[in-house]
Amino acid sequence: MIIYNTLTKSKEDFISLEKNKVKIYSCGPTVYSYAHIGNLRTYLNIDFLRRWLEFQGFTVNMVMNITDIEDKIIRDSKEQGVDFHVITEKYEKYFVEHIKRLNIELPEKMPRATEEIDEMIKIINKLLRDGVAYKSEDGSIYFSVSKFKGYGKLSGALVTSENQESRISSDDYDKENAQDFALWKAAKDDEPSWEAPFGKGRPGWHIECSAMSMKYLGETIDIHAGGIDLVFPHHENEIAQSEAYTGKKFVNYWFHGEHLLIEGEKMSKSKKNFYTVDDLKKKFGVEPQAFRMLCLMSHYRERLNFTKESIQQAQNTLNGLRDFVAKLNENSNIEISDISEIEVLIKSTKKEFTEALEDDLSMPKALSAIFNLKNDVNKLFIQGINTPDSKKLLDFIFEIDKVLGLDLEKPEIKNKQVENLFNQYVLAKKNKNYTESDKLRIELSGLGWIAEDHQGASRLRKK
Repeated sequence: MIIYNTLTKSKEDFISLEKNKVKIYSCGPTVYSYAHIGNLRTYLNIDFLRRWLEFQGFTVNMVMNITDIEDKIIRDSKEQGVDFHVITEKYEKYFVEHIKRLNIELPEKMPRATEEIDEMIKIINKLLRDGVAYKSEDGSIYFSVSKFKGYGKLSGALVTSENQESRISSDDYDKENAQDFALWKAAKDDEPSWEAPFGKGRPGWHIECSAMSMKYLGETIDIHAGGIDLVFPHHENEIAQSEAYTGKKFVNYWFHGEHLLIEGEKMSKSKKNFYTVDDLKKKFGVEPQAFRMLCLMSHYRERLNFTKESIQQAQNTLNGLRDFVAKLNENSNIEISDISEIEVLIKSTKKEFTEALEDDLSMPKALSAIFNLKNDVNKLFIQGINTPDSKKLLDFIFEIDKVLGLDLEKPEIKNKQVENLFNQYVLAKKNKNYTESDKLRIELSGLGWIAEDHQGASRLRKK
């Protein structure tokens, strides 16, 4: 596999630290609000990477942090007059629910920052002893950027940038140099704080990820992943504090996904273009998996423009693949003697699919291989050759869907009540009794199933 490494600004052969094992750290959410679809595109990109590595035979050990102490969380807890845990627990729950609805595989570990304070204190203590960090007049601890020779190697931002100026101007704490960053913020009377040898306070944002990555994955890891907006200052600062602490390389490959735009603009609440997973159905009439399909249709290092038309097209594309699978299912029990043509199609598709993903995870090219297969097989149906080896084709599609994560395999309905309700639903639709079919759709939804219709056919899928 060749992967683009933000550190070297080039594509490189991927070689893991341990044979057939990959250690990935992903920057997780700051749980003060709902994750929007821009955030979720990043987690989908990381999920595509993870699934591809697993498809190739790697065992993936992935850690994603939950930032549950941060300025915005403290601000909102004060405004709402509640303990900060009330806010973080609520939005962490929603985050996990939403990534599950997008069929994103959960990491092996999702540590919360507030539960790893001791690890952060240990790192800060050593950085102070080594003279790479210092204590300011108000009791906060800062990392001295000038003491770390490699600063700027990820982003190229050795001096203060516009981005960092905005962060500096909002920083209430004292420091020796403008580019230095907070490892520990001195306690304030109206803020959560923890005891530490160097003074009571709370951790800075950057130290959280270094501490959790090194604790659960080791001092050097294979891949660190996140959105492009985290390159500077967050990931740059992670490298500085981690490598100053260990004297070792922190990360071998940096994986960053590009921004999601809404109708060509940056997402913001003021523009009323701030969308969550729930909004996909409410405002656009599509399911969460349609957004997964939309993200598959673009390269992770390219900006993706979300529009009403593009998300509907993604839904239609997903429905088309499902219809194709349904057609194959109808023919899966047919035995034929000559399957050479189908085997050739599968072999060439797998080669094209694999080569696309081996080249820096090119999902659009991989999808193109599948659509070409679909078109070639449909030509056989149109020609009246309705006996392709559908079982072999289905097995292949379900195999590569392990990477796509579209859940194309027809779910097994083990619940007789669900099966009976769906049969009634199909009959009601056939008889144009839409009042009854709507009622049955609601009943099925309550049992965790969605009844949907496309091109005159009804189907059932798990929520």
